[in-house]
Amino acid sequence: MSFPARAPALMSDDDRHGLHVVPMPVVESSPYPKASILLRAGARLADLCLAVAIYRITGPAGAVVGLLYLLFADGMLQGQSPGKKLFGVKVIYLPTRSPARHRDSVLRNAPFGLVVLLGLMPEVGFHAFLGGAVLVGGLETWKVLRDPLGMRLGDSWAETQVVDGKVVAGQPMVRSTADARAPGRVMREALPRRARAARCAAIHD
Repeated sequence: MSFPARAPALMSDDDRHGLHVVPMPVVESSPYPKASILLRAGARLADLCLAVAIYRITGPAGAVVGLLYLLFADGMLQGQSPGKKLFGVKVIYLPTRSPARHRDSVLRNAPFGLVVLLGLMPEVGFHAFLGGAVLVGGLETWKVLRDPLGMRLGDSWAETQVVDGKVVAGQPMVRSTADARAPGRVMREALPRRARAARCAAIHD
């Protein structure tokens, strides 16, 4: 019995040399609308003012403390920094639709943290800070304006989205895979099944 000949597969130059292109991770689709740009700008300005106040108050360690605040702020109040709390917006981690954690906050604010680090460079600190602020600020603003969900570069890294706090108030939280497989939950679900099996065995006996 003969089989039809299979058409030769087309191979790219990378495949012939044993190279494979790894696709970039795709951010989870979001059910939330784009948050107000004005509210986000107001929240960011408030956080920057608070970071500057921390910088001036804490003395020699002010730059480091201010940097840490900018990085971790969005994970402080259940997905809200003080500025976002004031302006009623919130950061959501899209895969679980839960408030952003400190890890998510650090990832999404890493571009701004880089600008602060450039400012700490000796001798060229001010010029490096100014150039980084223009470049990073311009790129992130362009991303927010062009993206349908208002996601900037940091949001793509962290898989987060800034949303209206009122919109998320009634949204159900999606359990993560780790929570669903927690040992305690598995044991609690297994006990009723064992009880039913024991009752069935007693009836048949």
